[in-house]
Amino acid sequence: MASNRSATEAPPMPGQRGDSDTFGYGGYNGEDEGPWQEWNPTEESIRPVRGRHRVAKKSGLARGGLARSSTVLGVGVIAAVGAGGMATAQTGKPPVSISMPDMPNVGSVFDSEDEPAGSSTPLSNAGMTGADAEQGAGNAGEALRARIMQQAESQQDAVDRAAALAAESAAAKKAAEAAAKEREEAEAKAAAAKKKAEEEAEKKAEAERVAELAKQFTLPTSSYTITSTFGQSGAYWSSGQHTGLDFAAPTGTPIKAIHNGTITEAGWSGSYGYRTILTLDDGTELWFAHQSSISVSVGQKVASGDVIGRVGATGNVTGAHLHLEVHPGGSATGIDPMAWLQSKGINP
Repeated sequence: MASNRSATEAPPMPGQRGDSDTFGYGGYNGEDEGPWQEWNPTEESIRPVRGRHRVAKKSGLARGGLARSSTVLGVGVIAAVGAGGMATAQTGKPPVSISMPDMPNVGSVFDSEDEPAGSSTPLSNAGMTGADAEQGAGNAGEALRARIMQQAESQQDAVDRAAALAAESAAAKKAAEAAAKEREEAEAKAAAAKKKAEEEAEKKAEAERVAELAKQFTLPTSSYTITSTFGQSGAYWSSGQHTGLDFAAPTGTPIKAIHNGTITEAGWSGSYGYRTILTLDDGTELWFAHQSSISVSVGQKVASGDVIGRVGATGNVTGAHLHLEVHPGGSATGIDPMAWLQSKGINP
């Protein structure tokens, strides 16, 4: 540390003897007053009192002089610490020169009205009244309470949002399921309606076809009674089953051509008696057996409803009747004549 000029010695206080202790300890203050006593300032001692006491005017000494003894003492302590040692006031010794860095005038340091810039927040609660402390604690409590309430509200908002999203998702899922169910039901109804319409259309087409065929096909005889059907079992037939359809009618009842075709056989045929075979354009053969007489010849073209013979009881029979068989494509095995006639729009 650079050595500076020695600190200026403070002038003696009024009434102080030259040989008294430094700073007036142990000396006298004037002629009428007793010895100096150590002064410890208190709140009561420094309070201005109105009445018989008067506040002493400032001394004519320069600002920063010994009029402010406490200030001088404080500066001395600061200087001693800055110099690396503790200065101790000793009685009867001259002031010691202390080297210290240049410092502004003591009065200017403590009397300056300019305050250092910085935060206005106190560094501690020293000097705070109970009300201030209570107010500060109250403010801190209110701030903590506000933060807790804010967190609770935030959490509640999050829960409410999650519940709302879940409700929306459930409602959307339910609506989607309902829409899918309605769509499936609508599709099922549409399919059923379509199927029903198709079936009705088919039935209508079939009816029209049968009606048209009915104009071309006719029953083989009239005034008849169905006595035996196709596949019926009995000892009357050599195969054990009936191979055709029997129309019982009086002898001589006309037998008609069921559809347009060509006569491919006409004459006696053993157990069938007198038999006529009519071959249709699609190759189906119609056998007319047990006739009493034949009215056509082989190779003759006939139309639907033309008379081709008469009901009789020739061959292996028990009474007068027409035995009708149907052989598709000229096959040896016949099919049910009843079903075939119905397929052509004829119901025996």
